[in-house]
Amino acid sequence: MIIRDITRLIVRLAYFLTAKEAHNYVYASFFNAWNFLWNIHVVNYKEEYSMSYADTLFIDMCKDILASGIDTKGEKVRPVWPDGEKAYTIKKFGVVNRYDLSREFPAITLRKTYIKSAIDEILWIWQKKSNNIKDLKSKIWDEWADEDGSIGKAYGYQLGVKHQYKEGMMDQVDRVLYDLKNNPYSRRIMTNIYVHEDLHEMNLYPCAYSMTFNVTKDETDGRLVLNAILNQRSQDILAANNWNVVQYAALVYMFAQVSDMKPGELVHVIADAHIYDRHVPIIEELIKRPTYPAPIVKINPEVKNFYDFTVDDFTIEDYQAGPQIKDIPIAI
Repeated sequence: MIIRDITRLIVRLAYFLTAKEAHNYVYASFFNAWNFLWNIHVVNYKEEYSMSYADTLFIDMCKDILASGIDTKGEKVRPVWPDGEKAYTIKKFGVVNRYDLSREFPAITLRKTYIKSAIDEILWIWQKKSNNIKDLKSKIWDEWADEDGSIGKAYGYQLGVKHQYKEGMMDQVDRVLYDLKNNPYSRRIMTNIYVHEDLHEMNLYPCAYSMTFNVTKDETDGRLVLNAILNQRSQDILAANNWNVVQYAALVYMFAQVSDMKPGELVHVIADAHIYDRHVPIIEELIKRPTYPAPIVKINPEVKNFYDFTVDDFTIEDYQAGPQIKDIPIAI
C-alpha cells in the first residue's frame, strides 16, 4: 500500500517538472524510495513468514523451561523409564501459548508432526468417543491398554457419557455442537473429562482434560469466530506438545466449519510443562535447527456434520520440516 501510494505521488510530480534535471531527479528519487521501501518489505516478509509461529512459541518455551524451570531430580516422582529408573523433569508452572488459527496452521517445522495421525487420535476421542485402541490407527496408547484394548473409563469414554440437560439427554460433544448452533454467545460451552469418581478405573489420568469454547465476531465481514482454550494438567513437551496443539487446532477447524464459523484463537494452558531429563539433549539440539514456513492444511468444505469427518478430509501442503527424531524414550 505504501509503495503504491508513493509511486503515484512521484509520477504525478513528474508531470509538473519539465526540466530534464528535474525529470531525472524525480525518477532517481522514485527508484531510491521504491528500493528502500521494497527492502523493508522484504525484511519484514522474511521475518514474518520464514518460520512457523508455532516454532517461535516452541523454541521460546523450551528455552524458558531449561533456563528457569525447577528440576525434580531427587524428589518423589511417579514416572519411570522402561529400564525402571526414575524419570525426573525440569518443569515450569503455568505456561500459556496462543495460536492464531486464522493466520496459519500451528505445526512446528523443527521436526515433522504427523498431523494426520494426530487428527486420527482426536477423532478417536471426540467423534468415536472410544476408549479402545482397536479403534485407533497409531500405537501411542498401547502401553496403557489392557488385554482387550481398553484404556478404562478415560478420554473418549467420558465424552460419550450422556447427561441430562434442560434440552434433553446429550453427551458433552453433542452439547458443545448444540450450543454453537443455538447459543453461540453462551459462556458455558465447555467439556471436562477429569471425572474424579472414575479416576480409579482409568489406565491413565487425562492430561488434556478440558476445552472451553468462546465465540466472537469478525467486524470486517460479520462472521462468527470460534475460539477455544485447551487446559492441560501436565505435558511432556518433547513427545506431546505440538501433537496436542495440532490435534486441538484441527478440532477447532472442524467445529467452526460445521457451525458456519471461522477458526480464531487456540489458547493452550499447561499447568505443568516439563522436559524429561533424558530429553534435555534432544531438546537442546532440536531448538537450534533451521525453521520453515508453516504448512498449509485444508479441510474438505463439503463436510457439514462433525460425525462425517475422516482423516482423508484434511490435506497437507508444503510441509517442509527437519529430520524426525526416532526412538524418543517415553516415561510411563
